[in-house]
Amino acid sequence: MWERLRRFSALERPAQELFLRAVVLLPLVALSLRWRGFRETQAALERFLSKANPGPDAALASKVAAVTAHMVNAADRHGLVHPSCLAKSLTLWWLLGRQGIPSHLRIGIRKEKEKFEAHAWVEREGTALNEPEEHHHHYAAFDASLAASPPE
Repeated sequence: MWERLRRFSALERPAQELFLRAVVLLPLVALSLRWRGFRETQAALERFLSKANPGPDAALASKVAAVTAHMVNAADRHGLVHPSCLAKSLTLWWLLGRQGIPSHLRIGIRKEKEKFEAHAWVEREGTALNEPEEHHHHYAAFDASLAASPPE
């Protein structure tokens, strides 16, 4: 436990805030998906996105997006609940949108041993942010993203 606290304390302040937001938001998004479904959860999150937030410049946006994705993954690993890839991706998509960073929620499917499987991830400029091992390449993604934020 002390090691975790030491690592958290070593983070820069913005990363700490992103981690704490993700720890709180992940279970809320997971519950909303279970109770309200995808479209209503997505619509509720979109209502809290600022369309006027210009976001950081391109170079800084890439760094901030990477830190945000890392903090959402860390919140999943160290949080009390471990939600689905859809809940994690919606959380990351929303946190990026709140910072004015454009991203796309993507969902793909595959058939594995006579069973359909689905997977969700977030892309920015064609790169999956929350997929360090390129796991999403095993899925056929729908042609259009299901959510884009903020408008590009």
